[in-house]
Amino acid sequence: MTGIDAAYRNYIDGAWVPGGAGHIDVTDPGSGAHLTRVALADAADVDRAVEAAARVHASRALAALRPVERGRMVRAVGAWIAAHRNTWAPVLTREQGKPLWEAEIEIDGAARYFEYYGNQAETVEGRSIPLGDGYIDYTTCEPYGVTAHIIPWNYPVEMAARSVAAALATGNTVVIKSPELTPVAITMIAHAAQAAGFPPGAVNLLCGLGPVAGAALAGHPKVNQIVFTGSVATGIAIATAAAQNVVPCVLELGGKSAAIVHDDADLDAFETDIRWGIFFNAGQVCSAMSRIVVHESRHDEVVERATAIARALSVGPGIERRESGPNMGAMVSQAQRDRAAGMVARAVAAGAKLATGGHALNLPGAFMEPTVLTGVTPDMEIAQQEVFGPVLSVIPFRTEDEAIAIANGTDYGLVGGVFTRDLDRAMRATRAMRAGQVFVNEWFAGGVETPFGGIGKSGYGREKGREALWNYVQTRNTAIKLR
Repeated sequence: MTGIDAAYRNYIDGAWVPGGAGHIDVTDPGSGAHLTRVALADAADVDRAVEAAARVHASRALAALRPVERGRMVRAVGAWIAAHRNTWAPVLTREQGKPLWEAEIEIDGAARYFEYYGNQAETVEGRSIPLGDGYIDYTTCEPYGVTAHIIPWNYPVEMAARSVAAALATGNTVVIKSPELTPVAITMIAHAAQAAGFPPGAVNLLCGLGPVAGAALAGHPKVNQIVFTGSVATGIAIATAAAQNVVPCVLELGGKSAAIVHDDADLDAFETDIRWGIFFNAGQVCSAMSRIVVHESRHDEVVERATAIARALSVGPGIERRESGPNMGAMVSQAQRDRAAGMVARAVAAGAKLATGGHALNLPGAFMEPTVLTGVTPDMEIAQQEVFGPVLSVIPFRTEDEAIAIANGTDYGLVGGVFTRDLDRAMRATRAMRAGQVFVNEWFAGGVETPFGGIGKSGYGREKGREALWNYVQTRNTAIKLR
């Protein structure tokens, strides 16, 4: 297939190498056809990658650089990614299923992370602590060493860039485990690191199964810090393995995020939030707007608008959807599609009603109808558990306190939103919502510069913004007695 090789290898210690566990086949979710095969790493491959990263860290090849020099190298990775976007976006579309224009947005986002954190490299500073005339006391920010990055399949290039850029900017070395379902486009980060002049072993990338390569990486005694995005169950397993080596983690474990829509909300503007909030990337977004908690006086109108948006979407192969607009691609796999459809079917059996959608499409590949559910009660599975698909639940409320209680009534706490013209009401919601990030009058407001992360079962730690830099450094204090 044009632009995609027949096979891909892992990148360990500056070389492209086969995998000790053979290979894994990659399927195009937009057609159901075989796409390519990728080398599959075993525990020995993980060990070689970690040893290489540990060697580079011990040499201080990155840590000893003047931060501006290291920052330039990080920015060069982003520049390479941006320059090769048109080559790699179709690859990402074919392995992940998203429309081509969404793949281009993702790769642009990845380049932006390297630009942003490259610029931040010079800003990580210690401080002087006054202890009187007889002492000089100061702190420095020291890199942890080998950082492990276990990447999800929904935004493989951008999510890898989000953590890898911050790790490299602060002088760490990295080992990346790519997702089994989408392991191809992420290899552009290794190519970019080569082109930017990072020494062999500073950046390593391998594809492996979670119970084998993922477990070996999370539990490796020479890994000093771990970043993981994925399911709660896997996050618990990784944190448990990391705890055996007393290694810190950043865990981003998804959400069941709610938008509270008050009676004075601008529903014309809110239509854009529906489109982006739940149907972008076929709803496979950890911070998706999967619940609308709407005042009962506007419930029917919101359902009508959401239904019209869903029905207007053109759903089909992402590679054919090249222009930004009302379209949606495949989900990442038939198994993921069937899981989402199964959750919808159980919701209907429990009393919810389909305003539109709810079924798999009769097309080759992993397509699902954009779905809007009404009659959902807060205790239903569909209102409590992450679907990770294009499924929106609309739930009415009467009072402000009831809306907050519904929004906060899950184990998750990633993001939330409130839509109102009343500033006081909006500010009350931002304080009361149990979420790491709250949007007011625009879902997905913010950017690379704004910190992101959850509470509760959405995980802990923050990515994005300057806050992410502190994931990758430890404070060292030096106290000097003057004579």
